[in-house]
Amino acid sequence: MVEIVRSTVIDAPIEAVWAALRDFGDGRIGAERNSEGPVREKLLELDERNFSLRACLLETPLPLYGYVSQIRLRRVTDGDATLWQWRSNFATTADRADEMAELVAEDIQAAGFAAIRARLDRGRPAAGAPTAILRVARASSAATQASHGPIETVAIVVARHGGPEVLEPQRTTILPPGPGHVRVRQSAIGINYIDVYCRTGAYPMLSPPGTPGMEAAGQIVDVGEGVVGFLPGDRVAYAAPPVGAYAGVRNIAADSLVLVPSGIDDETAAAAMLKGMSAEYLLHRVHRVAAGQTVLVHSAAGGVGLLLCQWAKKLGAKVVGTVSSEDKARLARDHGCDYPVVSRGTGFLKAVLDTTNGKGCDVVYDGIGRTSFAESLEALAMRGHLVSYGQASGALGAFDPAILSSKSASLTRPVLFHYTADPQTLRAMAGALFAAIEAGLRAAPRQRYALAEAARAHRELEGRRTVGASILIP
Repeated sequence: MVEIVRSTVIDAPIEAVWAALRDFGDGRIGAERNSEGPVREKLLELDERNFSLRACLLETPLPLYGYVSQIRLRRVTDGDATLWQWRSNFATTADRADEMAELVAEDIQAAGFAAIRARLDRGRPAAGAPTAILRVARASSAATQASHGPIETVAIVVARHGGPEVLEPQRTTILPPGPGHVRVRQSAIGINYIDVYCRTGAYPMLSPPGTPGMEAAGQIVDVGEGVVGFLPGDRVAYAAPPVGAYAGVRNIAADSLVLVPSGIDDETAAAAMLKGMSAEYLLHRVHRVAAGQTVLVHSAAGGVGLLLCQWAKKLGAKVVGTVSSEDKARLARDHGCDYPVVSRGTGFLKAVLDTTNGKGCDVVYDGIGRTSFAESLEALAMRGHLVSYGQASGALGAFDPAILSSKSASLTRPVLFHYTADPQTLRAMAGALFAAIEAGLRAAPRQRYALAEAARAHRELEGRRTVGASILIP
């Protein structure tokens, strides 16, 4: 969090200054007020006796997340004047922290002091919105109205569920964004195994004809009505439903987006969003990995697997991983896997138990599914946790939950999008991911395909001929 604290003396009685600042209707907690432009504030606390209040910004086009301001007034005993103390706390993206700190200090707080002083001098004690927010709000509104009209692009269309051959490039037109949405010109598109499930119909998320994909990075072309926190020209990334990412341009809800720091390129952002946030929530939210624990990562040389190995190692865990070849074993080892086990989803149990001296693993991250499930359970330590987050080999099928009791084991089947549905949580997870990448987590794509080569990309992904992350380039 960034904190900015400033104060000034207003040459006016405290009652007059207070009347200008506390204008939230009847002053009830939760009351809101709107200023010119898409700026909306909510009253959190109001102390009439001590001339203090706390308020937060509900809507602003600036990347000021969780912005809360506290105002306190004090009488100046030497003369009929008022000491005004103003404290602002907020979060923002790492690459814009200095910019936002200066903006809040100068264009919001200092400008707010000047605006109230001028109004009181003119005898009109009315509160005004911070000039910086209004300036950017107007810019956002103007950019929205001056949209580029329909944009012609290429998208991959699935006319029927089936194999990779159903992925066909087609020309399409993307209209200007509607309310709450932005239009993004995409520069890199992430490829994930969930795209295979959507293509085949295993997941009911794509109804033909439709465009698959849920991860990409690019630049905002224009924004729809009511969008705050994003402006045309911003670099953004997302990993969220609905499907539609396999395209040069698309519209998507602003709540699904995060700003990309300047130190991270679009290809890395597109490759890392879904896989990286998967690693973040698997290691920090589904099961909090602690130093000294033993972790088993299936498909340790895959997109999620390489990130899990690196991140778990940084957390102080002992990392065991399954891979399908000696080349992938070397790659996994290079990314933090202490004990790579060459396996194709089965036959890994003995090696895991030998590695752990018969104890087993505290947590198993299993994205394989049906063929690995039974051995994954056996590979758990007492009170171990099996996290089944994928089903590359097929759904688990029915099983008796009583099998967990032999080790007091726990089983979870988490879904990333349930964790990222809240925009604030999404941005916290993405922020943690970006910070990890900037601190050395390797997340760049290892395979690149032209958008028109989506079918080949899927064949190689399903044939286990890829390592790490793959992307499409429009």
